[in-house]
Amino acid sequence: MNKIIIDTNIYSNLLRGNSDVNDSLRHISHIGISVISIGELFSGFKAGNRIKENRYELGQFLDSPRVAIYPVDIDTAEHYSAISNTLKKNGTPIPTNDIWIAALAFQHGLPLYTLDNHFSFVEGLLLH
Repeated sequence: MNKIIIDTNIYSNLLRGNSDVNDSLRHISHIGISVISIGELFSGFKAGNRIKENRYELGQFLDSPRVAIYPVDIDTAEHYSAISNTLKKNGTPIPTNDIWIAALAFQHGLPLYTLDNHFSFVEGLLLH
């Protein structure tokens, strides 16, 4: 069974019809998405004029038996603090929400599928 956690930009690119993302996800049996990404998506939806349609499409995606929502808990916070401190020490900060997403990937031992290069600054993070 191949499992991943996706970054927000992977979902966005999937909806935009990015064939590379679509082809890659087609072969994944378990697609995790963080509540952080869902919050980012909700925020983007509210900034647009297709709120209802976007929420419906996201709901359809989340209802797939291959998709699981990963919440943040105390263990995630431990991973977050370690990642954040290392990034600061190395002088390679990344957006706060992305640190949380990376923390969830570490916590669950899953590779992160993203199109953002700055995740390469997170030492030991498996990238898809």
